[in-house]
Amino acid sequence: MTLNSIGDLARGLTLRTRSTEIKSQIETLSYEMSTGKAQDISGRLDGDYSHLLDLDRNLDRLEAFSVATAEARLFTDAMQLSLTTFSDSLAEMSAALLSFGTSNQAVTHTQASAQARNELDTMISSLNTRTGGRSLFSGTATDVSPLPPADTLLTALQAELTGLTSATDIRQAAENWFNDPTGFDAMIYQGNATALAPMQISENEQIDVPITATDPALKAALRDVAVAALASEDALALAPEVQTALFTELGVNLANTQDETVNLRAQVGAAEARVEQAATRNAAAKTSTEHARNELIAADPYETAARLQTVQFQLESLYSVTVRNANLSLVNFLR
Repeated sequence: MTLNSIGDLARGLTLRTRSTEIKSQIETLSYEMSTGKAQDISGRLDGDYSHLLDLDRNLDRLEAFSVATAEARLFTDAMQLSLTTFSDSLAEMSAALLSFGTSNQAVTHTQASAQARNELDTMISSLNTRTGGRSLFSGTATDVSPLPPADTLLTALQAELTGLTSATDIRQAAENWFNDPTGFDAMIYQGNATALAPMQISENEQIDVPITATDPALKAALRDVAVAALASEDALALAPEVQTALFTELGVNLANTQDETVNLRAQVGAAEARVEQAATRNAAAKTSTEHARNELIAADPYETAARLQTVQFQLESLYSVTVRNANLSLVNFLR
């Protein structure tokens, strides 16, 4: 009978080759065990990457919308907070003017104008709010604040009111200047007349918050508070009874303007709600897409663990055989 055998060098090469193969399998299975993903994706998909690429494209798109909704949420939340501050100052000033309007004392008038000046500072500051480096109420000119300091506004308005002696004439002149395109919009407003473009928050949904500092409700509030701040100025030289009548009329106007600012806050609130809804839908779609992608390239943990244990046993067996072969000698064979 003929016995076929291989030499020691060939045997050693065979064992090393087999050891390398087993170690490679262990490395692959360890990767799949730790990540839960198949290492050989091409083999898993039979070379067809179309479905996987489509899922990756959808994930990239949803990630972009996730960033867009986060920015939209930040923008609308900041705008809502600014309008709330503006509205609070408006309400406080309205109540104060109606209270001061019942008095015909010069001291009371001075206090009313001083409070109006303070509230005007707060209102302008709220409209000059920035978020993420962008002005909220400047239209497309997001790199500049929409309004200058209150003193600039009061100086320009005082020039229009000087020489008038009745409450009706003063209110009419202020209204004309604020509504004149060459008045408030040209001399005071520093933003752009074009409102911001709608913000895309999902595949087929946009939100539009086209509110600038030239909105009629905001201008009306700034106008009446500014007039109240100037009412007791010596340059106007208004009689005490005229100041009293003016404060009363301005307080009533501001009370009516509150409803219009509430409408603006409601408009922003509706946009906030839509952003939250879109963010929730986008997050759900992203989770679903990620699950589908993981299922496509996932490695079964139980099967992987069983295969890893088998391959480890094969490696241990190979080491045992290698050790025994290394200890072979003619003397040990003849014993």
